[in-house]
Amino acid sequence: MILVTGGAGFIGSHTVRALTEAGQECVLLQRRSPEVPRHLADLPLHVVQADVADLDALLAVGRQHPITGIVHLAVALPWAVTDDDPIAATGRALEAFLNVVRAARAWGVRRVVTASTIGVYGFASEGALTEDVPIPLEHSHAIPTFKKITELLAGHLSAVTDVDIVNARISGTWGPGGHLPDPFFAAPSLAHAAAQRSEPDLSGLLAPPHAEDALDLLYVKDTGRALALLQLAGQLHHSTYNIASGRATSNAEILTALESVEPSFRYELPSAGDRPVSWLDITRLRDDTGFEPRYDTAAAAADYIAWLRAGNQR
Repeated sequence: MILVTGGAGFIGSHTVRALTEAGQECVLLQRRSPEVPRHLADLPLHVVQADVADLDALLAVGRQHPITGIVHLAVALPWAVTDDDPIAATGRALEAFLNVVRAARAWGVRRVVTASTIGVYGFASEGALTEDVPIPLEHSHAIPTFKKITELLAGHLSAVTDVDIVNARISGTWGPGGHLPDPFFAAPSLAHAAAQRSEPDLSGLLAPPHAEDALDLLYVKDTGRALALLQLAGQLHHSTYNIASGRATSNAEILTALESVEPSFRYELPSAGDRPVSWLDITRLRDDTGFEPRYDTAAAAADYIAWLRAGNQR
């Protein structure tokens, strides 16, 4: 059985679905509810209510179910906890990751796949980014900062324990169940506007978007499948993998794809001229798992709009 923390969330639910389709039995660890999430009710799942920060509750999962692998996607970062003590919140965030490794060791789990982010590469890079390029150490945002720390801890713990911890650097991900707005890129907000035939609300982005802004975007169904492949691969030759499309997608391309699905949707973003463009190299992922994206930008836009128009909210 594969334990998925954060399995009811955006990327987590698609990972659970991909694992199930691959013939795996999944256990969802949920902090708030012991019930199977409605959007996963069609799958044969086990759900355990527990907090990853509670080691005793986490270890109890292994007494209920024979856990053979872990995909750790639960958000355990300081801003996710309402707390006036940022030091205590930081300690709990790090302890949650350590608890996952403690549990893996106690259960004899051979591999933990843990979520990292494209943000560890920083924001001034250009060209193809491979997993061995130097990572900037300065603090820019809490998410990449904590993912960098976790990656370093994962390397250390993999070296001194019998648990293989794999870092999955997940690129910009969009699609059913995603964040609205996503503060880092415009694609979800643009897709919602196209589905509703309305003017996009881009006020929630951290910076005003431009037509030429480009990011390595991966449709969430591909993201979930890539994470499942990492967990299930017979042998991995690296500790870190880019989970991405292997190409940069601009806002202009997103708009073209959305307009092809909904011809009445017309929207222009301002131009900012040429900008540095980077994307994540996925050679490692291809070589070790056979992964190839199934959704290009056009297919992703069509699938997402269809999902939204079926009455789904995000």
